[in-house]
Amino acid sequence: MAAIVTCGPRPGTGRPRGRVQGSMDTASVTIRDAHPDDLDDIADVHRRARATYYAGHLPEEEYDGPDELGRCRAGTERAIGAADRRVLCALREGRIVAFAVLGFRPGDEKLYQFHVDPDLWRAGLGSALHGACVTAWQDAALETVRLDVFAPNRRARAFYARQGWVADGHADDHVTMALRVPTA
Repeated sequence: MAAIVTCGPRPGTGRPRGRVQGSMDTASVTIRDAHPDDLDDIADVHRRARATYYAGHLPEEEYDGPDELGRCRAGTERAIGAADRRVLCALREGRIVAFAVLGFRPGDEKLYQFHVDPDLWRAGLGSALHGACVTAWQDAALETVRLDVFAPNRRARAFYARQGWVADGHADDHVTMALRVPTA
């Protein structure tokens, strides 16, 4: 079924609306800016997604304990209100199923977080959300953005490579990847 995914500007930013079209064999998905009342749902997606790739590599409390969940909530809340960040969330059937935290600070243009509900991987949600991120970067006239991905997370590294990201260095146990933002 064809889906139209929309993403609007964060209130008060004046950024133009973007539109991403694609096809999915799942129900229609809407991508919008996150609101503070989305924090619990975002934290849940964050916790469950991270558990899939950190399990067996880090102690559980470092990715799934109450301190980590509080840190995620606080960081996302700060990002929602920041002038140099944008938090997009993907909703399917009215439920948040993915989110991304984008940075727009000059010299620090970055994809800070990108998580999809593990129960819905391979349904096109990540590609749709990534497309909305690209639209936001295009609207901000960014040329290159970077991200850090946990090195053992081969699934995520392959996803980013399919989206056009290329490895561009290492930082501790993470691989740095760069994306040359395509022109609109």
